[in-house]
Amino acid sequence: MPRIRINDRIRVSEVRVVDADGEQVGIMKTEQALQMAKRHSLDLVEISPNARPPVCRICDFGKYQYEESKKKKDSKKNSHAGKVKEVQLRPRCEQHDFDFKLAHATNFLCQDMKVKIHLRFRGRENAHKNIGFDTVNRFMESLKPWGKSDSQPRLAGRGIDALINPLPKNQRAENPHAKTKLRELEEEPSGDSDNEKTTDKENLNTPFANLDSTDKV
Repeated sequence: MPRIRINDRIRVSEVRVVDADGEQVGIMKTEQALQMAKRHSLDLVEISPNARPPVCRICDFGKYQYEESKKKKDSKKNSHAGKVKEVQLRPRCEQHDFDFKLAHATNFLCQDMKVKIHLRFRGRENAHKNIGFDTVNRFMESLKPWGKSDSQPRLAGRGIDALINPLPKNQRAENPHAKTKLRELEEEPSGDSDNEKTTDKENLNTPFANLDSTDKV
């Protein structure tokens, strides 16, 4: 018996039928549509339940489900394009945190999302803006296989901003940071209790102990 609809029920007497080749057959009795599907050893699947009468397609139900699943997955991938993800840094970022942020930024770029780098100065860190620029430039240099910036990092209030655009897929290196690798980085202790939150609620370390104690705010 051919299956009807995704939830196996069509409670109408007539349906508009599309055949296995995608051609419009027209409106017919539900029983007739079922018989047509049975003759081709296929299923009758309702694809537009809100239409009057509902539109049904004669097809293989398993193949239909696979195609719909694939469409949803592709649509979800494309929905990332154009999004901007922010990664926050501190002037003297420990290597573990630098690598952790770099892994996430790489993942964002590999999903065709832009990455906004924001480095924030606090207190006497404002007197050492060159350290902040060095950190941002090093971060951007590390992202070159996956993205590029159309402009240089710039001062913005009490911080530094930079925007990285993803490279085209055919020019972009493979993503080396699998989800398991990211979990390992996340679980590894950082060793610093002074943490900042990014837009994705990630931890940031803020080591700045090497500055001279006489530096002024």
